[in-house]
Amino acid sequence: MPAWAELLEKQPVAVRMLQNSIEKSRIAHAYLFHGPRGTGKREASLLFAMRYFCKEETESSEPCKNCSACKRIYSGNHPDVHFIQPDGQSIKKEQIEFLQKEFTYTGLESNQKVYIIEEADKMTGNASNRLLKFLEEPNQQTVAILLTENSSAMINTILSRCQRIQFHSLNEQEQYNRLLQEGIPDSTAHIFTALQLDLGQAMEWKDDPWFAEARKIVLQLVDKVLDSKEEGYLFLHQVWLRQFEGRDQIELGLELLLIWYKDIISYHLDRKDRVILIDQLDRLETYMYRLSIQEAKASIYEILQTKRRLASNVHNTLAMEHLVLQLQR
Repeated sequence: MPAWAELLEKQPVAVRMLQNSIEKSRIAHAYLFHGPRGTGKREASLLFAMRYFCKEETESSEPCKNCSACKRIYSGNHPDVHFIQPDGQSIKKEQIEFLQKEFTYTGLESNQKVYIIEEADKMTGNASNRLLKFLEEPNQQTVAILLTENSSAMINTILSRCQRIQFHSLNEQEQYNRLLQEGIPDSTAHIFTALQLDLGQAMEWKDDPWFAEARKIVLQLVDKVLDSKEEGYLFLHQVWLRQFEGRDQIELGLELLLIWYKDIISYHLDRKDRVILIDQLDRLETYMYRLSIQEAKASIYEILQTKRRLASNVHNTLAMEHLVLQLQR
């Protein structure tokens, strides 16, 4: 389980602000945790909710982690703690309406309730307006925690009703060392650090067969698009799109693809110390002679453009088809 003491090392300002609000009983009705991915926002929201419901009476901000409330919140099974995540590409109005309906009922164990909205910047306009009404009439014992990597995409009226807690980018070397200490293999720790995964997600993915297969398929796509037979388009439909089905999965695939092309550039510049895919040095050396720095930069540009198209709700398949055709040039 996460602990404030561990998170304090990574996010001293954010953690002290949250600890003070708990210890002085000055809990706001709404918080916005904003900052890059993997900076501990979700860990902090869990710790906050666990302390809010913890059955151990103490003035400390640290939850006991042993009572039934702490254990159920950590496992996602507490009846009065609700998590909202994007349904497909966005958080929809119906999800916020369902949340409001749930909160009209008396709490199953107390009158306290917490709701945590992940990727809050992905709320539709209607969902944002519905949430705004919810925030304008807060229940005294209800706490909202909104998590986002992109607070600028949220409407100002919601931002103004939240206490904003900023989570800063982590020191990559410290994050990498921490992953190694948790038993994550060296090659995988490099990738997880580049992806800015928090420790919980890293531990979840380290033995995940889907992620292992995803890494392999990304490398296979590179082989196909750089093959003179131009088999990339066929591979996209037969393999890639079956592995990377949802928008989040496709974005992860694109992040892994970005890492590969950035590594090619590092190899060209004789900066092997910057290479992320350290278990692919032979492959990188082979392709260095087939792909120039200019071509690698052009490929990175196309991948970033594809990420923008996906964010603009271009259909997944169309966006990927266009990318593969550009990478094969």
